[in-house]
Amino acid sequence: MSRSTKFLALFGAAFILPLMVSMIEPQSIFSASAKAAEEKEEPKYKDVKTRQRQSVGAKCAKALENVQPDIEAENWPGSLQKLKEIEASEKTCASDYEQTQVWKFAAYVYYSLEDYDAAIRSYMQVVNGVGTPPELKLDTRYTLAQLYTVQEDYLNAAKQLEIWMEASLIVGADAKMLLAQIYYQLERKDDSLRLVEEAIADVESKDILPKEGWWGLQRVLYYEKGNYQKVVNILEKLVKHYPKWTYWRQIGGMYGELEREMDRLVATEVVYLNNELDKESQVMSMAYMYLGAEVPYRAAVIIDKGMKDGIIKRTAKNLEVLGTAWYQSKDLDNAVKALEDASKESDTGNLQARLAGIYLDLGRDKEAYKAATRAAKKGGVKRPESNYLVMGNALVNLHCYKDAVGAFKKSIKEAKDEKNKRYPRQWIRYADTEGDRLQKLRDVGATVPGCSKG
Repeated sequence: MSRSTKFLALFGAAFILPLMVSMIEPQSIFSASAKAAEEKEEPKYKDVKTRQRQSVGAKCAKALENVQPDIEAENWPGSLQKLKEIEASEKTCASDYEQTQVWKFAAYVYYSLEDYDAAIRSYMQVVNGVGTPPELKLDTRYTLAQLYTVQEDYLNAAKQLEIWMEASLIVGADAKMLLAQIYYQLERKDDSLRLVEEAIADVESKDILPKEGWWGLQRVLYYEKGNYQKVVNILEKLVKHYPKWTYWRQIGGMYGELEREMDRLVATEVVYLNNELDKESQVMSMAYMYLGAEVPYRAAVIIDKGMKDGIIKRTAKNLEVLGTAWYQSKDLDNAVKALEDASKESDTGNLQARLAGIYLDLGRDKEAYKAATRAAKKGGVKRPESNYLVMGNALVNLHCYKDAVGAFKKSIKEAKDEKNKRYPRQWIRYADTEGDRLQKLRDVGATVPGCSKG
């Protein structure tokens, strides 16, 4: 892939100044032959003295006039054949100035045929021609710069455009932007940025809105410098004057780089509300932002809708995040549903352990016990000591005190520090005491609940 193609792929067409391929067309030169050769014109370019206008002779004018209908009809092969015949003749267009006109016609035809190498050769003949007027020579250099750019020959493009700028009395913003593009391709980033700044300042001083691509290239240059605040400033202008969802997405990302999380959330929400987030990674990122902003309900709604719309896949990971969001929202029923689905897709017992804790909170003790048991058997639980603690609590609630003591002992065994051993030890004392108390009641004939783990 060429460098310019990579540039387009990375930053998008909005960041490229469209080439101003306003090629030098072969104007009707026949009126010039009718004008007096003595006619004078005001100097337009630097270092050009007042001089006599050159003209095309009648024979050459007639021959070129014969080519004009083919050019107007876009009969490029026919035009080229006639021009080659004219050039081959030593008498038709014999003067230096007349030869320049033939080369100019030929260059335009080659350009129209998209034979850019041949067009460049013909335009170089115009530039180097003895009979080429200085103003035409200078204008042709600008055209050559454009053609070299199309051919990705940026060194020659820069050379021609620098000569043109040096000799021109007025250098417009468009020309500066063209050279800025060329300098970018030549890794002359500082020079490129300087020209972009000048071009934008030129048009803004005249209350003219800069072109979208100008801000685009400026944004790229500042991004590569790591000046994210400047990038944000430019994107804010693009969002205002050239509103596109891609700019909203980009500005959200840049707010993130600057740790402006609430601005990032707002920018991304604008895109989301307009149904412009259509990839799983984009929608999940939006949900994570809401989790980070401690708005779990909104995160859960976004993920749930994304799954229903088919944007987010119902993978174990995504379902776990959904379950977490519902759990943090205190919607335990929905949390259970999501985590139950997630556990079916998971290879470890970690989700079963989480389910066990939620079942316990909901008072669904049998399910809590069974989930904790499945988690222990499946393995891979991040905090096994916590899983056994939940199991023990569920067994206590089910009046299975001996089994509960066994679960609490396993919790102590798995615990890595004294802090995590403290609670299961306390529960062991409670289970032993409560188990003994109920047994004494049974011994005297009292009706007390027994173990009901099923």
